[in-house]
Amino acid sequence: MSSALTDLCRLPIVQAPMAGGVSVPQLAAAVSEAGGLGFLAAGYKTADGMYQEIKQLRGLTGRPFGVNLFMPQPEHADPAAVDVYAHQLSGEAAWYETELGDPDSGRDDGYDAKLAVLLDNPVPAVSFHFGVPGRDALDSLRRAGTFTLVTATTAEEAAAVQRAGADAVIAQGVEAGGHQGTHRDIPETDGCGIGLLSLIAQVRETVDLPVVAAGGIMRGSQIAAALAAGANAAQLGTAFLATPESGANAVHKQALTNPLFGRTELTRAFSGRPARGLVNRFMREHGPYAPAAYPEVHHLTSPLRKAAAKAGDAQGMALWAGQGHRMARALPAGQLVATLAAELDAARTALSAFPEGGERG
Repeated sequence: MSSALTDLCRLPIVQAPMAGGVSVPQLAAAVSEAGGLGFLAAGYKTADGMYQEIKQLRGLTGRPFGVNLFMPQPEHADPAAVDVYAHQLSGEAAWYETELGDPDSGRDDGYDAKLAVLLDNPVPAVSFHFGVPGRDALDSLRRAGTFTLVTATTAEEAAAVQRAGADAVIAQGVEAGGHQGTHRDIPETDGCGIGLLSLIAQVRETVDLPVVAAGGIMRGSQIAAALAAGANAAQLGTAFLATPESGANAVHKQALTNPLFGRTELTRAFSGRPARGLVNRFMREHGPYAPAAYPEVHHLTSPLRKAAAKAGDAQGMALWAGQGHRMARALPAGQLVATLAAELDAARTALSAFPEGGERG
């Protein structure tokens, strides 16, 4: 790892910030205590809600941790398309006995207020999703002693991250669960994502920044592969989703390894932006018709998702998961970090057993 990352975590293992109540302080603390880098997800929280979770996390660990912010989104959605989708979802609202959400509930996720809190009360690391912050923001965080990371899904996006002055880039492969961190939402590129190993190589040849690899990683051997490909550390989300410390709904945790949910797809059905989840009824019925409208669709479907979760109905929930979901292990988070580290060491030892030329003696 780069020296800056080494200062943050003893092991090259970063817990992905999963918004929606998954990345709670207990999970981040357990990962950081075990030698990884735990993360809180500030997405969909108020600035005060984020601050209260940071205070709680600081009470659980003295180790470094990170906080993730969503970048404000430009206005590009077609209101008529959102209205049509709302009409299509009226049957879901009737079924779950709830109202649809207000699609105009806000676009910036309280970004400025959250950034102000993080500058007044600095944390060890801050990462950004859905775009690149301005140089002023990154410089201000650096002066406050905060290490900054920005997600990129292409080499071009990684170059933009370096130009803006971030300390590291998170190379997110198409295998990743949850939302793709593309800097611009371009419907014409749906389904054109880059696999993680190819992306690491392209990013490594494009920028000089430390690279954190993200996307479908569930085992220490996969971390070893990412490091061998040029990454400095690996970020895992779905692997930690099943842990007892995760704030994910129990139905969501169980679905990861349930044979009913055998595959994942990228969909706009729940949020209006491409996100990878387990294929269920809601995704099959509404995904083909969902408009490119984030966060409007996210706000629109929020009551539906909450009602489905309350009813324990996995077929109506956003079951975010990466392509490796069937490999999920319901271990305590600290034990999972230790297991991943042991697997990583074993993979490195196995690789070192091959002499030059790739053949065993």
